[in-house]
Amino acid sequence: MTAFTRCVLPAVLACLLLPTVAACQETKTEPKTPDVIFVPTPQAVVDKMLELAEVDDKDLVYDLGCGNGIIVVSAAKRGAKAVGFDVDPQRIKETQENIAQNKVGDRATVMQKDIFTLDLSKASVITLYLLPSLNEKLIPQLQKLKPGSKIVSHDFAMAGVKPKKVVKVEAPDREHTVYLWEAPIVVDENEKPADPFE
Repeated sequence: MTAFTRCVLPAVLACLLLPTVAACQETKTEPKTPDVIFVPTPQAVVDKMLELAEVDDKDLVYDLGCGNGIIVVSAAKRGAKAVGFDVDPQRIKETQENIAQNKVGDRATVMQKDIFTLDLSKASVITLYLLPSLNEKLIPQLQKLKPGSKIVSHDFAMAGVKPKKVVKVEAPDREHTVYLWEAPIVVDENEKPADPFE
């Protein structure tokens, strides 16, 4: 190997390999940590959420932060197409098992996705059990829903958006609150949500 080759070859190899290394670095993503801890929604609350949203076989239900899949399965049992979204692999696994055990795989599915990156416009019903700050963060996405689409939230309101209905639900553990909104979503800065735990 000549002196010229010894000098030039490493530089050529570096030029060839650098784009590949950069591409690998760009595509490597860390798993997203859930924004809230998982707390199951009681079946009585799920039933009231779906009842308020009038879920039936014409609906496409998106459950944002689906947890163990109880809402996805319950919506599918009402005949709706239901999709659960969660970032936690354990929750995805639990939802898949719940769907399989209840034999609703023809109408229900789950995806590991960051809910704040989703296009929600195809859904006719959105279900939530998130903190008020996260509900508020979703407003720009919820504003793209078709008129008449329903949003139901377990326990937490949405700052600046007046609900169409607020219903109390008794469950074995405590009293819960369910909020219903209907698209189009209009934000009123003077609208202050009540604290459901007061």
